[in-house]
Order: sequence, then structure tokens, then C-alpha cells
Amino acid sequence: MRLHIDRSTTSRAGARTRTVFMARLMVSTAAALVFSLPQAVLQPAAAQAKSARVGTMVFDIPAQPLAGALNAFGRQSGLQVSLAAATSRGLTSRPVKGTFTPQEALSRLLEGTDTRHSVTTDGTAIVTAAHLSPLVTGSVEDGSTTLDRITVEGEKVGDGDVSELNISARDLERKNPATIQDVFREEPSVKVGSSLPMSQKVYVNGIEETNLAISIDGSRQNNKVFHHNATTLIDPTLLKAVSVDEGVAPADAGPGALAGSIVYETKDVGDFLDGNGYGGFVNSGFNTNGNIFTTGLSTFGKQDGFEYLGYFNIGRGQEFSAGNGDQVLGTRTHFQSGLGKIAYEFESGDRIELSHEAIKDNAPRPFRANMGTTTGAKPWEPLVRDYELNRTNTVFTYTDATPEGWWDPKLVLAYGQTEVGTTVYLKPGSTPETYPVTGITGTFNGKFENRFHFDLGTVTAGVDFYSDKAEVEDLYEPATEKARNVGAYLQARLEPFERARLSFGGRADRQWFTGTTGEEWDNSGLSGNISGEYDLIADFLTAKAGYSHVWAGIPLAENFIMNPAWVYSPEPKPTTSDNYTVGLVAKYAGFSLEGSVFRTEMENARAARYKYAFEGRHVESEGFSIGAGYDWTDGYIRVKYANIDTLIDGKPADSDTGTYLTTPVGEIITVSAAHTFADWGLTVGGDIEIAPKYDKVPEGSPAFKAYQVVNSFVEYKPPSHQNLTLRAEVKNIFNETYADRATYGQEFGEVKPLYQPGRAFLLSVRATF
Repeated sequence: MRLHIDRSTTSRAGARTRTVFMARLMVSTAAALVFSLPQAVLQPAAAQAKSARVGTMVFDIPAQPLAGALNAFGRQSGLQVSLAAATSRGLTSRPVKGTFTPQEALSRLLEGTDTRHSVTTDGTAIVTAAHLSPLVTGSVEDGSTTLDRITVEGEKVGDGDVSELNISARDLERKNPATIQDVFREEPSVKVGSSLPMSQKVYVNGIEETNLAISIDGSRQNNKVFHHNATTLIDPTLLKAVSVDEGVAPADAGPGALAGSIVYETKDVGDFLDGNGYGGFVNSGFNTNGNIFTTGLSTFGKQDGFEYLGYFNIGRGQEFSAGNGDQVLGTRTHFQSGLGKIAYEFESGDRIELSHEAIKDNAPRPFRANMGTTTGAKPWEPLVRDYELNRTNTVFTYTDATPEGWWDPKLVLAYGQTEVGTTVYLKPGSTPETYPVTGITGTFNGKFENRFHFDLGTVTAGVDFYSDKAEVEDLYEPATEKARNVGAYLQARLEPFERARLSFGGRADRQWFTGTTGEEWDNSGLSGNISGEYDLIADFLTAKAGYSHVWAGIPLAENFIMNPAWVYSPEPKPTTSDNYTVGLVAKYAGFSLEGSVFRTEMENARAARYKYAFEGRHVESEGFSIGAGYDWTDGYIRVKYANIDTLIDGKPADSDTGTYLTTPVGEIITVSAAHTFADWGLTVGGDIEIAPKYDKVPEGSPAFKAYQVVNSFVEYKPPSHQNLTLRAEVKNIFNETYADRATYGQEFGEVKPLYQPGRAFLLSVRATF
């Protein structure tokens, strides 16, 4: 067996002092204050920044479903616009193209949609169906109203994809995430193990993310480089939205959606500018637990159809301390990430975009990067060794920005790669005693699809492909596996009759798999899904249900355990899954209550080890979730509970047997709340995670310990300087000593897991210009 899987290096960079970090923070803050000067000083008059505006401006919004049209109106006007419940279902907007005031543009957009809009005295606008009584009194004349300041409360309108969880740009801004764990910290059904970004893995309903269809800006991701490292390392400051299909995923989510899908979208120029102009932003932060300093710089511009965006972020810091005061070895912050995009939109509406996103983490890490220490370590193994993880993602996209009727195309061609390099430590006296090893997984993938628009909804039809290669560059045992796949799919999202939304579709795939010995297998299979919602009581109670059967082919093995002498016996078989979900949602006057039950079963889930190439596992995840909340004009409070049990071959799962498959989760409770004092530009909020003791573990293993974690924040946007944001946070207020429930090794007595940071104070500043 490869000894390098458990070796390390002792080299470590020297520590920087707290004084240096504070000095950098002061410099960045000073720069931010300069950038926060009135935009007239720093920016040409022609530039149109994203802010509330009056007077006329250029609009270009094609006819489309009303929800999408109002989103486009919000982006182009600089106003926050959404819908009251159930208003847009089945409605299509009128096109708006030309120079108008915001109220003129909104009036044209809503013309013929049988809707009305009203504005409260505090500036809240509500769009609702014309046959309903006005929710508030306001100035409505000839379908238009004054929109000097709009904050519209509403909800995402469902389209029948019943298990979808959406994290919007506003959610991300409020959370101010430093890691992917922060992105999902209010979602009990989505757990992220490890306290190190470079070894964090995402689990949806207990199923590891390599069993989901993962994409970044439309590019498929599927990385199994090293089980001690992250599967999809990403810098959350680059993100503008995240969408998760929990269990039941549509056919157009892509191949391999065994337990759902995760879609990551990065920022683009349209998030900052609507018209011609240019600008940028700077953000900087300091974390007292580890003296962690981060700085991000961006520039963007738009001129006559041409767009560009560049963003670079860097983080440096020392090892953090756990709640018990002990320093957690190998947890230095040392990363850099970047995002570049260029795009051009022709007068015809055809749009092309090329993007490149990359992240690098390079520092001494625990010998096994997803755990602290183990009593099973070899005596010559150092406590830490150097790791370098690089992930890149390059995507070309073609779309039509002015789709009409049956022509709404999308073409994506992409290449992504994840590379992990570390050091092999052999037994003292060996020749050599150390040598470098690198694992690389690359994927070339793409799709072409068209969305057909009908009165009842839409139908998406397309073809996609991927060509994946996993290899380990090892001095003694280099090895490679390959997989190629071609698929065709169809997904309908319809409103067949009033109060019902239905989504159904299927896909056919053919895969060619090549093992480390050069042996080849080709297989084909069918996948199907159906899900829907029905309003049992209009605008109050909705029932939802969904089912999917997924064929995913033969997954690639982990690079670092691949063996050039593998005997593929028993013969590899394609992995399949069945997913079920049923639930109810009730909403009334800002209150919400929902609950659902779910189940996922995976057959022939590949479990590979150095000694054997393939062992088919039967993996199960089942449980239920409950959520309740109340939303008001300037804030919300939400409580969520998930109870998740995972099994492997009928027995309670453990995090080692479940590598790349599943992990124990148990019960998770989250509470989150925030309120904005609009007149002061002040927002306060916080969240709590509670994990009760969990003892459904393999016989002889210790139970998972209970923990409770409380975080809070206060954010200030000066009314006179809306392009400046100041924020202070306290993480782990009560200094809890704990490892997140999805962290590897907690159920093994010989393993000390990676603890989360203890109490930390974070200060950050952001300025746009």
C-alpha cells in the first residue's frame, strides 16, 4: 500500500506578528475610506453604478416569465424588486427596450399581465394579482407609481423542482462567508466537515458531494483527488448565488446527480453595472483568532456591449485556537483566489462570455489534512506536512440575451482541474526517505440546450458530455483512470392548471470507462424524475412531492489510492440511486411553516481501496426536516431542524467506511435572525447551531458529542456613503470546543478530530467606487 498517503513534512513558514496584520488592516481601511468618497469625484458621469436612481435610463428587458422580468428590472434600475406569493405564475411580461423612467419601464413591463402594484408610505412596493384586493393603499394611476425607494417583500416562485434550496446574493452578503462552511451554516440539511477550507467536504442529507451533480458557472465538477482534502475548494467571496437540489434533481442538472445537485454561480459585471461605465471595490478583513488578514480587490467595466471583470483575493494568517485554548496545528491561512471574466453582447442579442476562476492553498497542514492526529500514525510521521492544492475552472458560454418563444439557447464548453501535491515519507533508512507525489483530476465537459417557452411553462432539451481523467504521479506506482460520457436530456416545467406546478424529465447516458490496467467497459442507462407542487389552499397551504431514479455510470476512484496492478473483479457496475421526498408548506402574513420527509438509496456505490478496485456498497440516507419562520419588512427569524440517519450495507455509517459516500449526521437545529434599522443604515443579526448527542454509530464506537455554537454580527452602511460597509462579528461567542458534525474521525477513539476555531472577533470593511 502507498506509504505516502500517511507521510508529512516539517517545514513551516515563520509567524507574522499581530502588529503587521493590524497595520495592514489600517492601510486597507484608509483606502476604503478614500474609495467611499462621493462617486462623482471618482467615477465618470457616464458610469451607471448599482444604486437607486431617478430620472430616465436605458432598459433592455425581453419578454419572458414575469418573475425573471422583474429580476431584470431590479438589476437594471438599481431597485430591489421581487413578488408577493403566487403573483407571477403563468404570466409573461411585455418587452421593455429604450429610455424610460423606472416607473414608466415597470408600467410597460406589467402591461397586460393582470397585475397591480402599490407603494406603502415607507417605500415598500407590492406587486399582486389585479383580482386581489390591494394589500396597501398607494398611488396607482394608469398602471404606474412613484418608485423613488422600493423594498419589495416576496418569495421565489416555485416551478415544481420541489427540493430546491436557494442561497441568494443577499443571503451571502448577510453571512459574509469566509469558507464554504459559512455559506451553508444556517441549513441543517447541508453539513460541511472540517475547520480547514482545503479539507472541507459538503454533505447534502448526509450524502457526500461527489454523488451530486456539482457545477461552477455551468462547468461540471467531479474531483476525487485525495480523501484527506476538499472535493471542491472554492472561495465564497467569489460567489453570487448557490442552489441545491436535495435528493430529487432535474435532468438538466447534468449526469451523476445521484443524490441531487449543487450549482455555484460567481459574480459578473451585471451584479455591479447596468449601463456603460466602470468601477471596482476593495474589501478587507481581520480575524483575531489566528491574526488572519484578508484583502480583495476588483475592477469591472462595460462599454457598448463589451464587459470585463477582474477579482483577486488573498488571505494570510497563523494557526487558530480551539475553544479550549489549544492551538490547532496546521491551520494557517495561506490562500489566493481569482476570477476573470470577459463578455461581449452583440446588437442581435447574442452573448458570449469567457471566464476563468482559480484558487490555491499552500501551507503546512496536519499530516492527514482532514483530522488532527491519530494514535495509528507511524513513528516517523511528522505532525504536519506541506500540501499544495490548486483548482482551476475555465468556461466559455454562449446565450441569447433576447430570447423569443421557442429560441432560448445555451452553449457551454469548460475545462476544470484539481491538483494536490504533497510529500511521501518512507521509513527511515529507505532510499529515498522522502519524495513528492501529485494527484490530478481533469474534466473537459460541455452542453448545448434550448429552452422552449409555452403558455403552460417551459421545456428544456439538450445534449451534454464529459471526458474525465484521474491520475497520480508517483515515483513508483503511477496510475490513471478515465471516463467519458455522452447524454441527452429533456426537462419540462409546467403549470398544467391553476394552483399546480409540475416538473418532469429524463435523460439517457452512455459511458466508456477505462481502468488503471487499460481494461475498458462501456455501459448505458436511463434516468427519470417527476416532482410537483399543488396549492391545497390558495396562497396558504402547498403540498409537494418528488421522485427520481438516476443512472450515473462507473465513478472514478480516488487518485491517491489508485493501483496500476488492480484486478477489476468483481466487474465494475454502474451506480444507481432512487430518491423520494414528500412535504407540506404553509405561509400566512409573513409566517411560514414547512416539513418534509426524504429518502435516498444508492446501489453499487463504488468503494475503492489500494488493495481492491471496486466494491459495491448499498448506501441509504433517510430522515425529515421541519422549518418555521417569520419575515417582516426589515428582518426575519427562522428555525430549522433536520434529523438524518445514514447507513452503509444496512449498518450505521462511519466517516471512514463512508469516504466519498456518506457521513453520520444525526439531529441538527439552526436558528437565524436579522433586522435592519433602515433610517440608521444598521443591521444586526446572528445564528445558532445546536447538535444534540448522536449515538447511532457502529458498535464499539463512541457517540458524537453534543455542541451549541452562537454567532452574531452588526453591519453599518452610512446613509451618506452607501458604497461603504463596515462590519463586526463575533464567532463562537461562548468559546465552545467542538468539531462540526460532518468532520472526519469523531467516532473513532484513536482520532483527534479537527476542532473548529474558538471565540473570534472579525472586523471588515468594503467600499465600492
